[in-house]
Amino acid sequence: MKKKFVAKKSKSKRKIFRRGFFLALFFFSCFFTIRFLSRIELNRSNEDFLRFLLENQNVFLKNSSSSFSYFHKLMTKIIQLDLTNPVSLLNAHYKGLIGEEQKEEEKNEHLVSNPYPEKDRSKPTVYIYNTHQTEEYRATSFLEYSVEPNVMMASYILQEELEKDGYQVLVEEDSVVRLRNAMGLNYAGSYQVTRAMMEQAKEEYPSLTYFVDMHRDSITYDKTTLTVDGVSYAKILFIVGLENPTYPANLAFTEVLDQKLNEKLPGISKGIYKKEGEGVNGVYNQDFSPRVILVEMGGPENTIDEVYRSVILFSEVLSEAMKDENN
Repeated sequence: MKKKFVAKKSKSKRKIFRRGFFLALFFFSCFFTIRFLSRIELNRSNEDFLRFLLENQNVFLKNSSSSFSYFHKLMTKIIQLDLTNPVSLLNAHYKGLIGEEQKEEEKNEHLVSNPYPEKDRSKPTVYIYNTHQTEEYRATSFLEYSVEPNVMMASYILQEELEKDGYQVLVEEDSVVRLRNAMGLNYAGSYQVTRAMMEQAKEEYPSLTYFVDMHRDSITYDKTTLTVDGVSYAKILFIVGLENPTYPANLAFTEVLDQKLNEKLPGISKGIYKKEGEGVNGVYNQDFSPRVILVEMGGPENTIDEVYRSVILFSEVLSEAMKDENN
């Protein structure tokens, strides 16, 4: 009887030991996995969207002095992640967890070349560039020619329209992706690359006065499309960063463009998105000049035809605004 009791006690101890061992193994596996990941590269995608998803679900965003503060301190120490600001995770570097935006960039590099290379651009006044060069539009008949329409097409359309009005326009054709990779930067580093491009362009062409950063929004078709009399247009949105010394001048000029657009076609401009605060860029290279315009033209479900119609309108108001300033 005594032997049976001892055997049962021994089995019970072994079970406790096994459970303790597996719990310890699980904890240390998680610990070292997180430490390992925190030292390799993750690319930033859409900070605002991530913050929107997390802000109502994360207890630390609601109450940073919650009863979980010890866990907060522990995780901050382990992976350098501030749980009151989950977007800080995107500032870490995690190889192998590359965002979809960068994957698309790498896959679709060099899709479009300038169809108007023969023009005289010895003294350009307008510089058009794309911080996110491979943001795409919905493919239509262009697939027949193995061409995926992207935001650089919008840049070349704008160039063509402005040159019809007599302006000399330069479109940046160097690869942001290649230069960013060469500099060891993640997706968020795209603005550092285009800043260097702007500085080089200005040094080579001192005549440059207006800088247009063409982007594409990332929201759904119903929010990026305006239909008037059966004709559809890609809606336009302006971005102005409020965390740079030249923002009042850039904001004032952008307000002129916004107003002129909606006078020509009410509803075509969605207005001006003013950005500042923790977790956002707030600068967008707009400290480089009082005339840096960041414009988002349509979304991923818009066709290049819809974008084309909107770029023509944008070109008209930009041309008018530049003439008004220079007369």
